[in-house]
Amino acid sequence: MRNHQVKKLVILAFITALSVVLGNFLKIPTPTGFLTLLDAGIYFTAFYFGRKEAAIVGGLSGFLIDMIAGYPQWMIFSLICHGLQGFFAGFEGKKRYLGLVLAAAAMVGGYALFGSIMNGVGAALAEILSNFMQNAFGLAVGFALYKAFPESLKKTVTVK
Repeated sequence: MRNHQVKKLVILAFITALSVVLGNFLKIPTPTGFLTLLDAGIYFTAFYFGRKEAAIVGGLSGFLIDMIAGYPQWMIFSLICHGLQGFFAGFEGKKRYLGLVLAAAAMVGGYALFGSIMNGVGAALAEILSNFMQNAFGLAVGFALYKAFPESLKKTVTVK
């Protein structure tokens, strides 16, 4: 059992690190900012492992990206928004679609709320579309990656 926990921890650390690298260095410009692949790592983790693991990857990835990129004022907000995004995205079964809607709302709505506190309501409203696009893009890429990975990998790291 201990071996499975270590394998799972290593895989989650790798996904977190990859999400940080892709989120910080691969940016697609938009009129109000840019899109990153941070959300792809969150959604992949949610589909592959579940809500607890996705909350960890999402929160840590968002926190670390802001730290590395020089936006320390956003670190806690990103931890909350992306952590909740991962948690909700990890809902399973009949609650999956509700979870995906709540994940988008947590990320987009959370950044709108915190953005209005930090920069004013006008600036926060201007970022809603790009945050939604990043969320949708991450969902599509994360789902595609989930479908591309073999289910056998998940079975080797399942902790009971």
